[in-house]
Amino acid sequence: MQALHIHAGPKALAHIREHGLQAEHIGVIPGAAGGPKGLILGPLDRFIFGDWLAQSTQTVDLVGASIGAWRMATACLNKSVAAFERLEHDYIHQHYEPLPGQKRVSAQQVSDAFGQSLQAFYGGRIAELLSHPRYRLHIVTSRGRHILHREHSLATPLGYAGAFLSNAVHRRALGGWLERVVFSGQGVALPFDAQDFRTRALALTEANFMPALQASCSIPFALKAVHDIPGAPVGAYWDGGITDYHLHLNWSAPVKGPERAIVLYPHFQKSVVPGWLDKALKWRHGATPFLDSTIVLTPNLEWVKTLPNAKLPDRNDFMTYDRDLAGRVKVWNAAARASQQLADEFSSWLQNPSLLRVQPL
Repeated sequence: MQALHIHAGPKALAHIREHGLQAEHIGVIPGAAGGPKGLILGPLDRFIFGDWLAQSTQTVDLVGASIGAWRMATACLNKSVAAFERLEHDYIHQHYEPLPGQKRVSAQQVSDAFGQSLQAFYGGRIAELLSHPRYRLHIVTSRGRHILHREHSLATPLGYAGAFLSNAVHRRALGGWLERVVFSGQGVALPFDAQDFRTRALALTEANFMPALQASCSIPFALKAVHDIPGAPVGAYWDGGITDYHLHLNWSAPVKGPERAIVLYPHFQKSVVPGWLDKALKWRHGATPFLDSTIVLTPNLEWVKTLPNAKLPDRNDFMTYDRDLAGRVKVWNAAARASQQLADEFSSWLQNPSLLRVQPL
């Protein structure tokens, strides 16, 4: 069974027909929010960054939200293959026990532990990743406005209820509650047109890298918001997936002939959902002209059924396995190992990029 499905927007499809697909054609790589689902992209990440892109020399914009931001930041480290292996190991083995006298793990406890993990992972290496000679890192966060300006036990749930209702009416209305804040390294411009949604573009520095990355991964109510990031407007910052769940953005990478024309998107599903609050709004899951130059690499749904529990790893596994850490680790490791087939099939297809394997996005 083929594990990998390849979907392309109309411009990307025309590009493959005329030029095939070479490493030097890639201008942008997005990394979606999605928690444990991102584990199946590990082998693809290791192949793309550790092998394939090493055959080219152009700069590439890496844009990530939540676990996607963690992945894209890892790609900027020296010896990225080893770093991706560590990311996979650390993510799979994370475990939280309730403190004495508590029935469940608190959001503060998870945030504290996650902050320590980031420090252990990136400590002493921030300058290294921010000065990568080719990769330009962009970390997406969501900043609360008005009632969501500060995290509060009563105001925050009310604010997110208002955000949900507003977003259901129109995606732009979500901007009344939250704004997209993107931290970009090396002083580079955003690789997308941000007029679709209320947006701030700020500098990513050694001083704000850690809080920006933690904010991008801070799922509301599961983790605490990160407040007052250095070099950014004051306020509460949450998971970048709230405003941009799958980074359905108006990509505008510069084009030089066939070079830098393509957005290559390793993803865990075919649909590129705009925001976290759009998950249930199926009419927003279709492709738009924003994705015309995008190639999405995604697992075949029939192949997914061969994985443990017949699904991708997801956040529900934390509850399903509860304190059975060994059981969850076994299942997630099996899914991560099986996903090597995705990387192997992509590598094989690149040798002969047949359009017969490419489906419309």
